[in-house]
Amino acid sequence: MAIPEGGPRAVVALGANLGRPEQALRRAAATLARLGHVLAASSLYRTRPVGGPPEQPHYCNAVLVLRPAPPWSTPEHLLSALLAIEVAAGRTRRERWGPRSLDLDLITFEGEERRGRELHLPHPRASERAFVMIPLAEIWPAWRGPGGGARAEEVAAALDASGVEATDVPLWP
Repeated sequence: MAIPEGGPRAVVALGANLGRPEQALRRAAATLARLGHVLAASSLYRTRPVGGPPEQPHYCNAVLVLRPAPPWSTPEHLLSALLAIEVAAGRTRRERWGPRSLDLDLITFEGEERRGRELHLPHPRASERAFVMIPLAEIWPAWRGPGGGARAEEVAAALDASGVEATDVPLWP
């Protein structure tokens, strides 16, 4: 799939494993659509938790590519909006990699690099996470990280996909 050019493109990873995760992700996608134009959205994936307490439920994950509109057209403003969407969905940060009602990660914001405490772009662990790279490869197989690294489809193919199960449920219409 070709993702249209013509403005910044942000990759957002969505995940949840508390309450009704599918509904939480679809509501979050609808909210993200109000921040700009959704260029592509993956299917929903059922995934095993990575890290955190072993007894936590499986996750529902997806990836969305957004062209953010002002005032969300900077990485910092978009991140603030993502955090506000999480809070509105009941997200509390109790333990690292613990269960959550909604998790929104800014994976990349085209052409931007950041190395701050609150914002690190591109996301430092995205290429190690099958639950990010497999959905990204579904919708944007040719995506490359900064510096022209491997394509998303190549990175996804090299990861252990045993804990990632695709569904036929779309994240976004």
